[in-house]
Amino acid sequence: MKPSREISRLIEIMAALREPDTGCPWDIEQDFKSIAPYTIEEVYEVIDAIERDDRDDLREELGDLLLQVIYHSQMATEEGAFDFGDVVEGITTKMIRRHPHVFGSEEARSAGMAKGAWERIKAIEKAEQAERRAAMGLPPKGSGTSRLDDVPNVMPGLMVALKLQQKASKVGFDWNDPRAVLAKIREEIDEAEAELDAGDAEKLTDEIGDILFAVANLARHANIDPDQALRRSNAKFRKRFAHIENALGERLDEADLDEMEKYWVEAKGE
Repeated sequence: MKPSREISRLIEIMAALREPDTGCPWDIEQDFKSIAPYTIEEVYEVIDAIERDDRDDLREELGDLLLQVIYHSQMATEEGAFDFGDVVEGITTKMIRRHPHVFGSEEARSAGMAKGAWERIKAIEKAEQAERRAAMGLPPKGSGTSRLDDVPNVMPGLMVALKLQQKASKVGFDWNDPRAVLAKIREEIDEAEAELDAGDAEKLTDEIGDILFAVANLARHANIDPDQALRRSNAKFRKRFAHIENALGERLDEADLDEMEKYWVEAKGE
């Protein structure tokens, strides 16, 4: 089978890999749950390529991510649930509907995107989705009636915290001043310190979680992506620790904290 620039060839390849009699044994035995971790991993590898500003690697990683979409679509096709064409139709319908100021009537385009229109459109979509699921005998998306039910718990913790806070903020459950959030962080740190002294690991876990939740809230109020901020700090730590490693060489394992701190401060200054 020859490579191709056409999406149809990729769909054919995946179908061949999943063919029960002649396909790849590993691919045949996979299901949605077993493939899900790879899907998450590919998303992070795309982000990594973007942050490294590596366009060649980005092209390759986007291909790997696209393969995940094809993989899930093929498994759904085998079940008779939907196929790749349904996925494409769904997202194109959504994009056209959510941008009437671009794809709508001349009147809609001239008016531009009205304030609150995006949320109204999403509300209509959610109602239609609920109606469609009911017709199929499926329960409404989410586990209950809370406004927070449609925030998936499987997302990274910082992202979940951010989305929960955004949802609550829409009904006014929020601080008006970022400094109030900063005060909350100090309060949570004091509570963590008390649990640290008490030696209760379970309560300390809760307090550390509260600190992280409050920090994510501060980032939201400052219009900063907390995950991106943490990745930047991770990158700084890597660079500064590498400076310590280079400075100490083979003596790294024998050096005391004061000596390592000296080179850490030196790297920070650079």
